[in-house]
Amino acid sequence: MPQKRLTVVVTRRLPEVVETRLSELFNVKLRTDDLAMTRAELTAAMAEADVLVPTLTDQIDAGLIAQAGPRLKLIANYGAGVDHIDVETARARGIMVSNTPGVMTDDTADMVMGLMLAVMRRMQEGLATMQEGNWAGWAPTAFLGTRLGGKRLGILGMGRIGQAVARRASAFGMQIHYHNRRRLREETEESLEATYWESLDQMVARMDVVSVNCPHTPSTFHLLNARRLRLMKPSAVLLNTSRGEVIDEAALTRMLKAGELGGAGLDVYQHKIKGNPELVNMPNVVMLPHMGSATLEGRIEMGEKVIINVKTFADGHRPPDQVVPAML
Repeated sequence: MPQKRLTVVVTRRLPEVVETRLSELFNVKLRTDDLAMTRAELTAAMAEADVLVPTLTDQIDAGLIAQAGPRLKLIANYGAGVDHIDVETARARGIMVSNTPGVMTDDTADMVMGLMLAVMRRMQEGLATMQEGNWAGWAPTAFLGTRLGGKRLGILGMGRIGQAVARRASAFGMQIHYHNRRRLREETEESLEATYWESLDQMVARMDVVSVNCPHTPSTFHLLNARRLRLMKPSAVLLNTSRGEVIDEAALTRMLKAGELGGAGLDVYQHKIKGNPELVNMPNVVMLPHMGSATLEGRIEMGEKVIINVKTFADGHRPPDQVVPAML
């Protein structure tokens, strides 16, 4: 007898090649639009699915998990971050959680460097001048930014993405510093020519650029709070491509408005899809709509990881990218 195919519910539109492959392997329910599911739709999906494939726009909290049907045994997240999923409650209910680590490393690190260049070389101001037709011609003192070479970069979170940022920034001639929950192995530290700071306070006070590359967990919420932000140099630039909750966005906004920071490049925000509106028109702030991993190649690779996790589960084994609370 052929094995019954798992019912897999996908909460958002995925690249066509990923949806096609999922459809070939499983009984898949796909979205016809690219809108985030409502809570009622998520509740219904979790009641009928063997496997749920959510994204970071879906808040899978304890209340939703409590309403999950008895068939739901795997939440195969499309993305590396799982702070939108109550992993402990899922585990207590016998529901495994998997994610897609590693595939967005290079894409996100590229975006960090893009934001760094955009802010430090005042690209947004130059672009606006050209688009508005206000360029009066070259001038020796116009749009003077600052070069990257020789500047100190402090990386908050030296995992895969942090290390990829370090390698790129080193190629630009920057000095690499980092703060991490655990110090890197000596050989890794030497290969990156990176200086470790046990004290985050001491690191941020000395950096020209600070890049946030740590996940959002209870211990990292507002890790860069008002007090720590005030330790930064008035000329320093802050970059965030990780999670908005790591920075006290209200405090950051106040400091930028008061001229107490050199600038910011933001791809993520504390309130997910809405950055502080006061930041939008600041000439020294570049805001992007969470584009850090937005390459076709990366999104397809994320889908391939989801497929491997679900197929491995369907074959009676633990998904290779299973997430457990101890990892958070």
